[in-house]
Amino acid sequence: MLNEFWFEAKNINCFKCGFRVIKDLNLKIAYSENVILIGPNGSGKSSLIEVINRNIYPIAANESFIKIFDEELINLWELRKRISTVNNDIKNRINPNLRVFDLILSGLYGKYCFISTKTEEDNYKVQCLIKNMNILDLSKKIFSNLSDGEKQIALFARALIKKPDILILDEPIANLDYKSKFLVIDKIDELSKLNTKIFCVTHDISMITEIYDRVIMLKDGEIFADGNQEEVINSENLKNLYGINVEVIKNNGFWIIKKFSKK
Repeated sequence: MLNEFWFEAKNINCFKCGFRVIKDLNLKIAYSENVILIGPNGSGKSSLIEVINRNIYPIAANESFIKIFDEELINLWELRKRISTVNNDIKNRINPNLRVFDLILSGLYGKYCFISTKTEEDNYKVQCLIKNMNILDLSKKIFSNLSDGEKQIALFARALIKKPDILILDEPIANLDYKSKFLVIDKIDELSKLNTKIFCVTHDISMITEIYDRVIMLKDGEIFADGNQEEVINSENLKNLYGINVEVIKNNGFWIIKKFSKK
């Protein structure tokens, strides 16, 4: 029987620059789940992504292990095929004059530039993805001419071209205006209908839509809340997460956070 979890960690601790950024982590994530990880800046969210992508490693200890796709020693090339990560640093690597169609195709080769050796099969794969994502008009544009929200969607498409099992989205709406923010959130909701599962990392609870089966709250490198939306998202948890007195309500499928006024 195949393991139901693509990620398993038991009692792991990780350090960066002498600081413990992941503390006694116990976490399992199933293939069947869309998961959103939420926490303030400096909570360890990016460090957890680095652990998953094998960019940092936990300290070796008894009764401690990490498995990805049921392997403790997974091949990095295999990992890159099965997990695609989109973060905000990627934009700086892209030739600004690249057409979105060619940007998507470049993902098949692990590059960010025009691929002169592309095949008809490559073109067909991109055409199919463009159709499934409903981004035909976007695919014809030049990357530098896109809005910030459109750039994010183009990067999602590039990340999906290899049909990964898991799509990691690292702060996908950071620094976006309201129009771009909702454009990106709506597109992520559409992506949930494809075969790839989403692991979204954010500090913004407005990202939490109905597609997410599970919400994990991370603070100071530790998980302090984990469960479905109704279990985890409440004013007390958010007060503890952000260190501010707030009220949270749900409206039309979106969570809204309000700061209590001083009297």
